[in-house]
Amino acid sequence: MPEQDKESETAIRSVMVGVDGSDTSLSALTWACELASAMSAPVVAVTSWQWPTGLGPAMAFPTGYDPAGDARTMLEGIVAEASHRFPTVTLEARIVEGHAAEVLVEASRHADLLVVGSRGHGAFSGMLLGSVSQHCATHSLSPVVIYRDRSRPPARS
Repeated sequence: MPEQDKESETAIRSVMVGVDGSDTSLSALTWACELASAMSAPVVAVTSWQWPTGLGPAMAFPTGYDPAGDARTMLEGIVAEASHRFPTVTLEARIVEGHAAEVLVEASRHADLLVVGSRGHGAFSGMLLGSVSQHCATHSLSPVVIYRDRSRPPARS
């Protein structure tokens, strides 16, 4: 196989990154931008939002409560900062209604790589809370990088 064909098969042409505003997701976005810069690939930062649900009587929300708007404000600020730090990388913000794990798996349909952060809750709380990164690793339609910030000590179970 010619060298150029091998390179086109392994080139990363698009990167999706799950961003929730946490330090780990910001580090994952930085990592993805560094990779994308080297590969001349665009990055799509994806965040999800949901209306809070509860059991029993309907929940009262404060006037002006706007989870979609809050998600948009958060993500657009993060993407603006990343665009400033990585001016050669094309960055897009995408806000989607739904559960984070499902939104990211769907986003993986349109990416060569999905990057998510690992909060490192530990084994026991991870079982109770579920794990977005584990769900993505199991169900993604593209390769997944689970970014773990090495400057933070691992969580203990």
